Amino acid sequence: MSRKVVRTSKFRHVFGQAAKADQCYDDIRISQMTWDSNFCSVNPKFVAMIVDASGGGAFMVLPLNKTGRIDMSYPTVCGHTAPVLDIEFCPHNDNIIASSSEDCSVMIWEIPDGGLTTSLTEPVVKLEGHSKRVGILSWHPTAHNVLMSAGCDNVLILWNVARGEAMVRMDTLHTDLIYSACWNRDGSRILTSCKDKTLRVLDPRKGTVIYEKEKPHEGSRPVRAVFVSDGKILSTGFSRMSERQVALWDPKNFGEPLNLQELDTSSGVLLPFFDPDTGIVYLCGKGDSSIRYFEVTDEAPYVHYLSMYSSKESQKGMGYMPKRGLEVNKCEIARFYKLHERKCEPIVMTVPRKVKLEQKQLNLKAALEELTKRVSELESKN
Repeated sequence: MSRKVVRTSKFRHVFGQAAKADQCYDDIRISQMTWDSNFCSVNPKFVAMIVDASGGGAFMVLPLNKTGRIDMSYPTVCGHTAPVLDIEFCPHNDNIIASSSEDCSVMIWEIPDGGLTTSLTEPVVKLEGHSKRVGILSWHPTAHNVLMSAGCDNVLILWNVARGEAMVRMDTLHTDLIYSACWNRDGSRILTSCKDKTLRVLDPRKGTVIYEKEKPHEGSRPVRAVFVSDGKILSTGFSRMSERQVALWDPKNFGEPLNLQELDTSSGVLLPFFDPDTGIVYLCGKGDSSIRYFEVTDEAPYVHYLSMYSSKESQKGMGYMPKRGLEVNKCEIARFYKLHERKCEPIVMTVPRKVKLEQKQLNLKAALEELTKRVSELESKN
């Protein structure tokens, strides 16, 4: 009689926990735009969210400790003349944030240490080179002052932010709207997914395509893709029957996926977040009320479903805290900032550890010994 063996993993029991009400950011009018970006960016100092603004585009930047109800008159960053579509903090300087907008421009802003005291209207640098709205931003992970932007003009530009000029312009590689663009860990490759149903791995120095995969998912809805460990690629998309899928690919052998799983029939685009330290990928669906997480390993079947965090309210966007902003002494391995209609709620992912239990047992043992000692002292006095 064969027993089903449960796969051993340090992260099998990872669980998500929403912050208490007083740890949330309340009364914020999150943007009503239907664009499929995260709408939120966080770092160890600040949390930034795209908000509704009359007569232009704006986003709010709050110090992490400024929780509770946010006043309606709180200052915003409002230099764009049309709605803001994407924001991203610089990984090398926590006070620098980039924003892109429907006004075809990209702007770089410097946030003072304690947060904003007055609304910001003048950017430090304004980058102009796109002819249509700019929906995707991504800072280079290892090089200073290098920013990638992708617009609805099917053009991808690498900017030198210090000089305020374009270094590389890739305007012939994509034949249609770019859905997602991201760097690998050392910034030597760019991965894009496009409306023409093709995944492309690009060389940013030469501006050329190294690998490409047509129809990673059969459906016509947007595909998202990120680099995971060992140069592999994880993509999320839809089947021909509009079922949501997650697939793992080896770009050197793009023929068949290493793993392909069907998840459900929701219509929201799945935003993937990969943690290279733990090998866990988190899938957050736009309009969903859950976060699924999977472990990516080196051996078949490569992608292992771990669990799912569920809540009652759906998410309009999601921010992902970099590792250096986590409380690792509390076994925290990831933290998300979930955008509701009118608030932002932190969600902490924790790994339960036996060490805690052992420590509690030791503390109890010490307390018991102390109690016994006291009792014996009292008895001897009597």
